[in-house]
Amino acid sequence: MRPSSPRAGSRALASLACLALLTACGQAVQTALPEQPAATRTDRPEPGTPTSTAEVDVQRDGIEPAVVTGVRFAGHDTYDRLVIDLKGKVPGYSVEWVDEFVEDGSGKPMDVSGGAYLQITLFPANAHDAKGKPTWKGGPVFTTGLLNVTDVVRTGDFEGRVGIGLVLARKAAFQVKEQGGPSRLIIDVAH
Repeated sequence: MRPSSPRAGSRALASLACLALLTACGQAVQTALPEQPAATRTDRPEPGTPTSTAEVDVQRDGIEPAVVTGVRFAGHDTYDRLVIDLKGKVPGYSVEWVDEFVEDGSGKPMDVSGGAYLQITLFPANAHDAKGKPTWKGGPVFTTGLLNVTDVVRTGDFEGRVGIGLVLARKAAFQVKEQGGPSRLIIDVAH
């Protein structure tokens, strides 16, 4: 093996010096860029927050009419929730934006005001028993005290269709979920 010459040691030292200089230059270039503000996550909704305003239409043929036994509502951090309690299987349903609520059967406009109106129609469904006694009592307008869903309106119980209207302070994204044991239809509306 040959002994290293002083030149070989100088070359190694020069190479290390160049590498250190290049590394330092790379860092200097990065720090010379204008500072960017830290990314925030406020542009992403919290998990479970509704993100769509698209209307929903679910068809279910050949099932017995569900019976609406009650409607509940509550506020959450980023959305308001409506729960429709049902006896029987979750029926077909539509959720659509409308200009106003009208009474099923008569077609008369309902006297409620808000920034937007979301109509939920369940089919086949009833909100009364076999003797015609209502199974969803009260109303037809239920004031909620929530941030966006200001009122829940029973728009009808006519010919196997139950109408439920949500009066909103403003149009916002919503999502629909089905749950069983007992059967429920859940509508979450963003604040």
